[in-house]
Amino acid sequence: MYRADFCVAGTFRDFFLFRKTVMLRALLLLIVGTMVLFEILRQLSFLPLYPFPLLGSPSLANVAGGILFGIGMVTAGGCVVGTLYKMGGGSVISATAFIGLIAGSGIYAEIHPWWSGIVKEFTFFKGHLTLPQAIGCSPALILIPLILVSVFFFMRWQKQNKWHLTSYVEGYIQPWRAALYLALLGTLSYLLVGMPFGITTAYAKAAAYLTKLVAPAHVAQTAFYKAVPLDYSAPIIHVQLLGGAGPVVDAITYIQFPLIVGIILGAMIAALRLGEFKVYDRVPARQYVSALAGGVILALGSRMTPGCNIWHLFGGLPILNMQSLLFLAGLVPGSYIGSKILVHVVLSAGAKATP
Repeated sequence: MYRADFCVAGTFRDFFLFRKTVMLRALLLLIVGTMVLFEILRQLSFLPLYPFPLLGSPSLANVAGGILFGIGMVTAGGCVVGTLYKMGGGSVISATAFIGLIAGSGIYAEIHPWWSGIVKEFTFFKGHLTLPQAIGCSPALILIPLILVSVFFFMRWQKQNKWHLTSYVEGYIQPWRAALYLALLGTLSYLLVGMPFGITTAYAKAAAYLTKLVAPAHVAQTAFYKAVPLDYSAPIIHVQLLGGAGPVVDAITYIQFPLIVGIILGAMIAALRLGEFKVYDRVPARQYVSALAGGVILALGSRMTPGCNIWHLFGGLPILNMQSLLFLAGLVPGSYIGSKILVHVVLSAGAKATP
């Protein structure tokens, strides 16, 4: 992701501000490529957990969470993963957004009971997780036509030479190539762990640990931290995986914290090898404010959805999970709003201040 600058926030931001579509095509390739791999494994009975754990019935709250997520990721300058790899490259702005992500996750823990009531009130198709389940048909009946249509456009874009992005940066990875790598990695995660990549519960867990330092009794009484939503048997090793946002060592600790550390270290190693690593902090104060506020909003959106862009776009959409479809329905207008805020509030304020 670092060498391709494969950031979902930048993908939507660049489309709305500059009408650039190269990264959007790469994102579609990632989703469809993952869709193909997931369906092949499902047909071969290699995915006993289908749909995967932690998914729920669709709710209009998924749209609201997606809108907040879109606003937050653009104003923060990166999504929940883009923030990590940019921080690994030395970005202090991204480190600021990272702090906002943890703070926002802690704030959500306080409003969780109230928001859970809203989610339940606006839930529909209860007990159905994917679009094929809601319709009552085999996933292949919907997935195969979608894949064929996508392949038609992929081949057309290939003939029009729309996949390649010109770059003179050493070690640059084309976005389409990074998309295929990510599709393979996400599929391996599903095959070996039992679910695709997820990362945002770790932010909430970090907030729980920090809150526990100053208010342990409050953390012990907070419903969000006491819940254990992750509860399933791993498909290959058959070990029961239990975990939640509480400040305890559990399956979330073993799965998501190493992923966070790995993304940061992977980007740092890549930057150091190419001589690009540099702690860059000389930016206007308003951009730090935007990154911090964006991080908080991003965290709130991820918990209110629930889930992040990696979870829903890279994992949920390939199986047509309805929560993920609704998340995308909110993410698009949210990213548009975030782009407008970035231009007319954050950047224009600096332009007016410049003599």
